[in-house]
Amino acid sequence: MTAKTRKEQIQEMLADEPNDPFLRYGLAMEYISEGDDEQAVKHFRDLLRVAPEYVAAYQQAGQTLQRLGRDAEAGELLRLGIQMALKQNNEHAAAEMQELLVSLG
Repeated sequence: MTAKTRKEQIQEMLADEPNDPFLRYGLAMEYISEGDDEQAVKHFRDLLRVAPEYVAAYQQAGQTLQRLGRDAEAGELLRLGIQMALKQNNEHAAAEMQELLVSLG
């Protein structure tokens, strides 16, 4: 019997807790580590539907969309992320997303 990958373990836990934002974020990051940016974006969007306050997802999704050449979508998510970060008084995250937004042009 082979050991389960981290992605498989997260997927199993998500089956029991589909709205767990930490698990959703972890799954998206696993897809990034595998080089599957399309799936990562899908899972970041799923995460933001259930937990729009999860600021790190906006930044990661923005970076991932930028890698995919989808700058308009990246900009849209980054703007939302900046608003959410400021609402949470997370100026550091807002500043990082602002830098990424500026780099999009």
